[in-house]
Amino acid sequence: MKLRYNFRVYPSPSQRGSLARAFGCARVVWNDALRLRRDAYAKGLPRPAAAELSKQVITEAKKTPGRAWLGEVSVVVLQQSLRDLERAYSNFFASQNGTRTGPAMGPPKTKKKTARQAIRFTVNARWSITDGGKLRLPKIGDLRVRWTRELPCEPSSVTIIKDPSGRYFASFVVEADDKPWPELDVEETDTGIDLGLSSYAVLRGRKIASPKFFRRLERRLRRAQRALSRKQKGSNNRRKARQAVARIHARIADQRRDFIEQETTRIVRQSQAVYVEDLNVKGMATRRSRLGKSVHDQSLGTFVRTLGAKCARHGRTFVTIDRWFPSTQLCSNPRCGSLTGPKGREQLHIRAWTCTGCGTHHDRDENAEVNIRAAGRKRAAAMRHEAERHNACGEHVRPRTPGQRSSKQEPTRSPTAHRGGAGGNHPRLRG
Repeated sequence: MKLRYNFRVYPSPSQRGSLARAFGCARVVWNDALRLRRDAYAKGLPRPAAAELSKQVITEAKKTPGRAWLGEVSVVVLQQSLRDLERAYSNFFASQNGTRTGPAMGPPKTKKKTARQAIRFTVNARWSITDGGKLRLPKIGDLRVRWTRELPCEPSSVTIIKDPSGRYFASFVVEADDKPWPELDVEETDTGIDLGLSSYAVLRGRKIASPKFFRRLERRLRRAQRALSRKQKGSNNRRKARQAVARIHARIADQRRDFIEQETTRIVRQSQAVYVEDLNVKGMATRRSRLGKSVHDQSLGTFVRTLGAKCARHGRTFVTIDRWFPSTQLCSNPRCGSLTGPKGREQLHIRAWTCTGCGTHHDRDENAEVNIRAAGRKRAAAMRHEAERHNACGEHVRPRTPGQRSSKQEPTRSPTAHRGGAGGNHPRLRG
């Protein structure tokens, strides 16, 4: 499993200038290659190969007066920009052909100078970590890194990122092995998770309160945005005001990310199996629902993805339930199971209800968690049964001893088959 380790780096003023040149050169190479591919498509010519693009926009371009400054940065950075373009086109074609899952991908666009910029160095760039703990990059120098933990193995690449608030980060890609944690009793520790807005998540036996990081800093953000709108465009004061707004957004994002990491780790440690609804987060955040700001503040999609990745790494069962499953409306009493709960957006304010079938009083979120847990157990059992059936029907389930024949080994043909006797007309034996 590939993981990313992010660390804060502190470049000097001259190193910030070198990074700015590298960001700009990578952007220019992307745009030049994109223009060549667009021109070839408009003229009906075959698309240029990656080697041809690299020769034209990097090797030959360095010899021209207009692109001679491309030689001031590492060539690996420019080549990785071309690889990113190729990957963007591959995703676009796969999305058009229907072979790529997820939302539809559009064609690559021209890159502009934005607040967030990044470049990538692979092992071919010969970057290294010095004995003093600094990150040595070609044609940039030794960057001071704030190490918060050790890398598990040798990284395969490092990406230098500048975020909108002006901070610099080094993102290392490492190949880490799975670390299964000790198994727990499934019947006692499995949990369903009901995600929502009033409570962030309702689990088996406890609730996670909604942190509302954006709402807490919304007033400060409003003042900073109001100050930004009053600054003259192109002035230094406007640049400083823009960074002040970006710092507030970065603080909100950091708090939310730390909250998700801590809560997902706690859930995975305490639960052997986790069952979550497959929510339509984009549909929940539409303008018609009037809850878009609150939905985005929760960041439920990131929570579910992070939880699934940690379950896969640490040997926990992770099951998603169909989004159309009526977890809120269904009575969790095993003897009842009637659909008498609150329905529709008009009844979202109803947090507790009484079943008309059996008279059981339910908390809306706790009842949904019980139903999700029951549905998750059924789905997990069905998945295990399907896996066992597939293994039983497959070949070489257990290693064979020497000389043992497989159950699916073809029977020995009769000697007369090769001499035109019985079976000599079989298509595989003709000619």
